[in-house]
Amino acid sequence: MTWHTQPLVGFDLETTGTEPFQARIVTAAIVHMGVEGPVQRRVWLADPGVRIPEQASAIHGITTERAAAEGRPAREVADEVAAVLCEHWERGTPVVAYNAAFDLTLLTAELQRHDLPTLSERLGGRDAAPVIDPLTIDRAVDRYRKGKRTLEAACAEYEVELADAHDATADAEAAVRVARAVAKRHESVAASTAAELHARQIGWYAAWAKDFESFLRRKGNASAQVDATWPLRAPTPVAS
Repeated sequence: MTWHTQPLVGFDLETTGTEPFQARIVTAAIVHMGVEGPVQRRVWLADPGVRIPEQASAIHGITTERAAAEGRPAREVADEVAAVLCEHWERGTPVVAYNAAFDLTLLTAELQRHDLPTLSERLGGRDAAPVIDPLTIDRAVDRYRKGKRTLEAACAEYEVELADAHDATADAEAAVRVARAVAKRHESVAASTAAELHARQIGWYAAWAKDFESFLRRKGNASAQVDATWPLRAPTPVAS
């Protein structure tokens, strides 16, 4: 059996913003996906401890008031999410996250913010792996396709249903289905083991980051810098 025909774990966060070292978790979902569909769903609503900007609420539908009234403490949520992910990695199950560098970096920042063990510490010093990022893979194997590379766009391209975009559970499930669809279309992706694919994505992401940085500089941003590390961005001080 190849990696995409085995159980996978979908992971997604909805947050207060788009900068992973500054934004906070609002909702999180981890979905254990069998070949036929979801086997188990774990969903969290957090009180991030800061106001949720209106533009973020407009995307995922969670207001500051609702998060404060119904959400659990951010520290507890971050700790549980990290623990569940590491349980799956310990079993050798790949974790699928669309734009993994954002979600995993943000989770790592939350762990640091609340003085909790890192993913690597929870894994006995090993890296958080294997990770499957359909965005990174799709950009590499279909480099010249025009159009957006959002999850919604990828679902349209690979004919994957996404009924409720920006709902963490729906996005986590869709990410797994897109990953499997990419593998079915591209033999080189399907033929790799999950560990091999994880390693290839490190190089693919670095190449994309270099190209994107060059593009930004050609457009006039002479000081543009794009972090080339994947699936966790280089450490930087986080907002308290």
